[in-house]
Amino acid sequence: QVQLVESGGGLVQAGGSLRLSCAASGRTFSTYAVGWFRQAPGKERELVAHINSGLSTYYADSVKGRFTISRDNVKNPVYLQMNSLKPEDTAVYYCAAKVGSWYSRRPDDYEYWGQGTQVTVSS
Repeated sequence: QVQLVESGGGLVQAGGSLRLSCAASGRTFSTYAVGWFRQAPGKERELVAHINSGLSTYYADSVKGRFTISRDNVKNPVYLQMNSLKPEDTAVYYCAAKVGSWYSRRPDDYEYWGQGTQVTVSS
């Protein structure tokens, strides 16, 4: 079993910053690929950022240059640093993990999910 718990969400003004944290259990977690997804009301869940065991990263065009994904393979946490936040970034953000290092933006390919944390950006 791999268990994920997100934290760090909240209310922030446009232009501000937040850092989301994904606390993970499991001694093999460092071998998993991890994605941060977000889902706004009425919209499909979308991949925001991805990192694999070799620390290769992917970012959606909408957040590239503003968000940074990182991980600590010894202590397990995965982070999403969000800078220059915009109202359109408002969503529930989820941490998800899958076996293997191959890239995927499909939620169904991810085996483990956290409960989500709300991020609200005011204008």
